[in-house]
Amino acid sequence: MVETVKGMGSVKRFGTRYGRTTKYKLAKIEVEQRKKQDCPYCGKAKVRRVSYGIWNCQKCHNTFTARAYNVGKKLTLQERASQLVAEAPEIRTIEGEE
Repeated sequence: MVETVKGMGSVKRFGTRYGRTTKYKLAKIEVEQRKKQDCPYCGKAKVRRVSYGIWNCQKCHNTFTARAYNVGKKLTLQERASQLVAEAPEIRTIEGEE
């Protein structure tokens, strides 16, 4: 009989198929998507995944779209602006040119 693999979580169902690295990556994704996420509206850790990219908060009953496997964090306006400047340096104003 085949020995069961310990520490692989839900990907033990694949047995010896698909390779170790692929199964580890899938296990990491599955653990992340199945845990409760923080709601961007009420801030509670009550968000569950409904479908691919669709999330539902069990506390405030908001249904919204986000990333595929996790909600991610909601960026503040300042964080979004700094991210935009980092991606497009030509937006940055030069103090000598006014």
